[in-house]
Amino acid sequence: MLLIEEVVKDAESIGIGGHIRPDGDCVGACMALYLYLRKVFPEKSVELFLERPSEVFHCIKDIDKIRTDVMEGGSYDGDFDVFIALDTVKERLGAAQPLFDRAGKTVNIDHHISNKGCGTVNYIDPHASSTSELIFRAIEEEKLDVEIAKAIYIGIVHDTGVFRYSSTSPETLAIASKLVAFGFDFSEIIDRTFYEKTYVQTLLLGRALLESILIMDGKCIVSGIEKKTLDFYHADAKDLEGIVSQLNQTKDVECTIFTYQTGVLEYKVSLRSKGKVDVAEIAVYFGGGGHKRAAGCTMNGTFYDVVNNLTLHIERQLKKAGRE
Repeated sequence: MLLIEEVVKDAESIGIGGHIRPDGDCVGACMALYLYLRKVFPEKSVELFLERPSEVFHCIKDIDKIRTDVMEGGSYDGDFDVFIALDTVKERLGAAQPLFDRAGKTVNIDHHISNKGCGTVNYIDPHASSTSELIFRAIEEEKLDVEIAKAIYIGIVHDTGVFRYSSTSPETLAIASKLVAFGFDFSEIIDRTFYEKTYVQTLLLGRALLESILIMDGKCIVSGIEKKTLDFYHADAKDLEGIVSQLNQTKDVECTIFTYQTGVLEYKVSLRSKGKVDVAEIAVYFGGGGHKRAAGCTMNGTFYDVVNNLTLHIERQLKKAGRE
C-alpha cells in the first residue's frame, strides 16, 4: 500500500491532476488529497489542475483554488518535484500532462482496470470502489478532518452510485462509516451532488429516454445526444451525468450505450453493463478504458457507425455468455 507522506516528504513543490471532464470521484479524490497535503505540509507548494468542476461540487472547501486557468489555455511555467495523477492515465490529464511529464517524480493512483500505471510510483487497485477510497487508504486517518472526509465521501458516493454498484465492498462501507462520523450532512451531500438536477439536465434526460431504442431482442439500449441539441440548451458534458445509469436500469437490458457528439463525426461513448458484458474490454479495444461494468471511449464516424461497431462486440460477448 502506498503512503502519500512517504512519497512527497522530500518534495518542495507538488502538483495534482485528474482526468478531463472530471466526475465526482476525480473531483473528490483530487480535492481530498489537495486539502490533506495543504494541511499536513503547509510549508510545501501544492497546486491542483482540473477542468472546471460541476457547480454541484462547490460544497467542497477551497474548490475555487483549482488552477482551471491552466486547463483553459493559461500557462504554468514552474516544474514540480512530484506530480500526482489521480483516477486516470497521463494521456487524459489534458493541459496538465506536460507538467506531469516534466516532474522529478511521478505518481499514479487509480482504480481503473485498464490503467497499468504511468508513474515512477504507481498505486493501482481495480478492486477498489473508487480512487477516493484509495486516497483514504494512502493518508493517515488520524490527520483527517471534516472537509477532507467530506471530499472523500463525495468521491466514493459518485463512483459507487450511492453504494449500489458491484464495486462497493465491505471495506468501502466501513470507510464511509468512518467518514460520516465526522458529522457532515451526508444525506444532503447525496441529494445535492448526486440526485439533484437542473431543469436543463432534466430536459436532456427526458430526451435521451424518449429517443432511446432497444436492440438485440431488448438486451441492449442505445441513446445519444447530438451537439446541436447541447447547443440549443446551452449545455455541456456535465449536464449529461447520470443519463447512462438511468438507461441501464431498464428491465431485461444487459448493456447500455450512450453517446454525445463532441465534434464533427466524433462521439464520446459511455457504456454500462449488468454483468454479462465486459464493457472495459470493449472500451479498451476502441482506445478507452474503465471497469467491467462501466467504461467509456471516444469514437469517430456517424452515430450509426459508432453504434454498429460497438454492437458487434456486445453481441459477441452476449452470445458467449449464453453458451456458458
